[in-house]
Amino acid sequence: MADITTDVLIVGTGPAGSATAALLASYGIDNLIINRYRWLATTPRAHITNQRTMEVLRDLGREVEDEAYMQATEQDLMGENVFCVSLAGEELGRMKSWGKGALSRAEHYLSSPCHMNDLPQTFMEPLLFKTAGSRGSQSRMSCEYLSHVQDKDGVVATVKDRLTGKDFTVACKYLVGADGGNSLVAEAEKLPFEGKMGVGGSMNILFRADLSKYVAHRPSVLYWVMQPGADVGGIGMGLVRMVRPWNEWLIVWGYDINQPPPKVDAAMATQVARQLVGDPALEIDLISASVWTVNNMYATHMQKDRVFIMGDAAHRHPPSNGLGSNTSIQDAFNLAWKLAAVIKGQATPKLLDSYSVERAPIAKQIVTRANQSIAEFGPIFEALGMDGGVDHGKIQRNMDARCDATPAAEKQREALRKAIEFKKYEFDCHGVEMNQRYVSSAAVTDGQKEPAFEKDKELHYAPTTWPGARLPHVWVFDSLGKQHSTLDLCGHGTFTLITGIGGEAWVDAAKKLAAEMKLDLVTRVIGPRRDFEDHAGDWARMREISDGGCLLVRPDHHVGWRAMNASKSAEKDLGAALKKILGH
Repeated sequence: MADITTDVLIVGTGPAGSATAALLASYGIDNLIINRYRWLATTPRAHITNQRTMEVLRDLGREVEDEAYMQATEQDLMGENVFCVSLAGEELGRMKSWGKGALSRAEHYLSSPCHMNDLPQTFMEPLLFKTAGSRGSQSRMSCEYLSHVQDKDGVVATVKDRLTGKDFTVACKYLVGADGGNSLVAEAEKLPFEGKMGVGGSMNILFRADLSKYVAHRPSVLYWVMQPGADVGGIGMGLVRMVRPWNEWLIVWGYDINQPPPKVDAAMATQVARQLVGDPALEIDLISASVWTVNNMYATHMQKDRVFIMGDAAHRHPPSNGLGSNTSIQDAFNLAWKLAAVIKGQATPKLLDSYSVERAPIAKQIVTRANQSIAEFGPIFEALGMDGGVDHGKIQRNMDARCDATPAAEKQREALRKAIEFKKYEFDCHGVEMNQRYVSSAAVTDGQKEPAFEKDKELHYAPTTWPGARLPHVWVFDSLGKQHSTLDLCGHGTFTLITGIGGEAWVDAAKKLAAEMKLDLVTRVIGPRRDFEDHAGDWARMREISDGGCLLVRPDHHVGWRAMNASKSAEKDLGAALKKILGH
């Protein structure tokens, strides 16, 4: 007999694991989350928090969303990515990023009730972990996952208590491996991966110093320093990242992956900081230093029977595009409601098969995008004349040449402007963040063709109610005139049926089926003198169905099925869709 029994065991308390625990606890599912360390993240690592992730926090409760905003650096201070020779030195150019540009900002506002922000992992993890614990999750720190066995009835994991040195066993119905880029859970199940680990080397230098005189007039999260004299390939590019404005910083500096990792002590850290900041007398308060490898690997399948992986365990990539913790939390949002539905007996285990089908393509997409973004610095190096070689004098002359009054210099300036502008595919990539459309048995299209993307699908979000897509956001109004996002009408662990005047048969069918199937299913009617009103007409323009049609929205805000018009067989049609989604 196992020492501990729970419904779901979660290995890892990072963004993926803690979000899974918080969501499951909110849905009333027993879970235990373990962490081999004594506490949560001690370095800020992930930080860019996109709109879709904020929608997950909003779904957990407005108090969770509000605390995230309170702890975060707001979108306006995320600013304009700056390219310079040093923080104190010459600026080479900048680009409006993270929705800061006027057109991009408008698209952000139209796309979601939530706002991008910069929330370091040292704040995100405690928020999610606290939410999980306050809602019923059990947790064990300093407890290390060792192994597991599974059969048709469940999983038994062996865990080491690192304080006592003793092993104990946990029996669970399902096991979730959110145990990072060296996932033992993924290794134990021999899950398939493509790509390569360790394609590059980097070091992090976390320190405190008041740099406001160099940056407060041009607020940004990221300051890219371009200067000759790097240790790798003659290209000097370092990143000075704002952690907390404007006195806590993280420097990212590369090293040759084919050589032993450097020892980053206080002297070296100070030297690098002085070089990139451009202040030879700068004194820093070194908090920590570490080395890490750039990875380019993703799982092609993220589950085996009762065992699942998510987060960095499934998608291993550099921090480019700021997709890491965002995708991890969104993995959790996809899986948690499915586990809850199966454990509650509302769905069959077939529903769980849709997790990997839906999320593995996202893992491939974001790993590919993040690594491609690194390569897309190449045109900037070329425009500055920094591409290759270790002749620092030559590199400096090439960089200086752009200031000349010659046709060649004019072309060089134009090339640099275009190269910096092209970095929008990393720093303002709204479509990658929001255009997640699932194709699986849990999204029933009835043969309806997926709408084509009219704009670049990496740069621009394209809202649609096509089954598999996230429900579009617009504002609707209750009887007191208070506005609500359409996303607020859904989620919270329940299915939602949205219809309008003429869709009464769908409402009746939903209520009857919910009772018969013992399913959490709520109905929302949008129209004059109904539950919610569409005063601005935005919902009518966005919904892609008639007044009498309906949308069936899954607990993760994705459309599971839609009917374009009213039906004389509403109960049969809706019932068939629900049964297919739930695996009956």
